[in-house]
Amino acid sequence: TMKMKNEIEVGKCYRHFKGGVYQIIAVATQTETSEKMIVYQALYGNYEVYARTYDMFVSEVDHKKYPDASQRFRFEKIS
Repeated sequence: TMKMKNEIEVGKCYRHFKGGVYQIIAVATQTETSEKMIVYQALYGNYEVYARTYDMFVSEVDHKKYPDASQRFRFEKIS
């Protein structure tokens, strides 16, 4: 199998470029489109669970829209 860029690891924690920390719950498949989705949970507040497309999750921050963002990617794994 081809290794995806910026591969997401289930169970690991990632920091959103705006500061929130999230844990990856699963990599899911959208039933209608077969698109890969990331299912992740906030580790703060009400511990909301979210789903976002894989491509969006691993995308780079739009530094024109967010010039002060220090991260290259929207979500970065916390080591």
